[in-house]
Amino acid sequence: MKGLVESAIKQLFKLIGFFHNDQIIYFESFHGSQYSDNPRAVFEWMRDEYPEYTLVWGVNKGSEEPFREEKVSYVLRFSLKWFLTMPRAGAWVINTRTPLWLAKNKKTTYIQTWHGTPLKKIGRDISQVNIPGYTKETYDQSFSDESKRWDYLVSPNEYCTRIFKQAFDYHGNMLEVGYPRNDVLVHKAQEKTIGQTLRIKHHFPMDKKLVLYAPTWRETENREKGKYAFTTDFPFDEVVEQFGEEAILLVRMHYLVAQQFDFSKYAGKIINVSTGYDMSDLLAVADLLITDYSSCFFDFAITNQPMLFFIPDQKNYEEEMRGFYFPMEETVPGKLVKTKHELLEELRQWESNPESIKPSTYETFKTTFTQLEVSQAAKKVSDAIVSKRED
Repeated sequence: MKGLVESAIKQLFKLIGFFHNDQIIYFESFHGSQYSDNPRAVFEWMRDEYPEYTLVWGVNKGSEEPFREEKVSYVLRFSLKWFLTMPRAGAWVINTRTPLWLAKNKKTTYIQTWHGTPLKKIGRDISQVNIPGYTKETYDQSFSDESKRWDYLVSPNEYCTRIFKQAFDYHGNMLEVGYPRNDVLVHKAQEKTIGQTLRIKHHFPMDKKLVLYAPTWRETENREKGKYAFTTDFPFDEVVEQFGEEAILLVRMHYLVAQQFDFSKYAGKIINVSTGYDMSDLLAVADLLITDYSSCFFDFAITNQPMLFFIPDQKNYEEEMRGFYFPMEETVPGKLVKTKHELLEELRQWESNPESIKPSTYETFKTTFTQLEVSQAAKKVSDAIVSKRED
């Protein structure tokens, strides 16, 4: 039955695609679940600089609230309006893969922005695939088939360009311009009032330090297809007690596991920012980042703020998961801590002197991974879309 539905959608996309409209630009972030990330940054630039285009988002039912709040035009995915929009669009701006049965018209420009700099191996570089419904062979082939549809792939640095080409089997045009979502972080590093403005926007306290805890997900904790469990040894109680009235903990869980967590008992001490917040805004306001293997630390380095890596499961993660492109100990711009005692000690040091926990390799890391981040990425991606329309 599923195959018949997908085949029908594919044929419908092909049919409606004949009524192509070059002025429609379609945006989608994390499969329609968020108003965020690189697509949002490109959208906001085009909204201001290219008002002649019709900009429309594809959104899942139940995820509409941020679009309504920001007065952003959207269509519900798999609704009639969506079927009359996505296949006809002059360009797609998307940060994840899309099913091949969403057939792309040859006149449509597919801008794949992706959504991070990889520490963990991705795509065809993963040696052992733990994702339900895939074998290693079919997983590799899915990336090859998908990347053939991309007209442009956005890269934030030379490292990503090399990895993306091999991991996605990509042979098309590369936009090596930085990540559009990081433009706000560059502005924040240059102008401190950006952080204050974002605190006001999101109703974060102005008189407290903000610590962002943003771990990634674990593929091996899958419960059922498409849904994942997440167990963490993070010492929420002890951290909250240590911060007292001086700091607030912002918790950002990965979108695949975000719905599992209830922090209501920590009212006033922890703010759950897993949904409804753009990650770039959170990185821009954070005084300290605590993460594990999430790629957000590459972006956070732009802010020059300190970070810690809480990785009690490092050995198992490296052995059972995807593997890394480089040893964390030699490269990441923050201390690796494996016990809650170590974490609390590092937090005490940070509270007394934030710069004391930044390693000497911080600037070298920035040179390697953030050199292209000069607050021009959204403009350059937008210009590529427009120039393609004018060809």
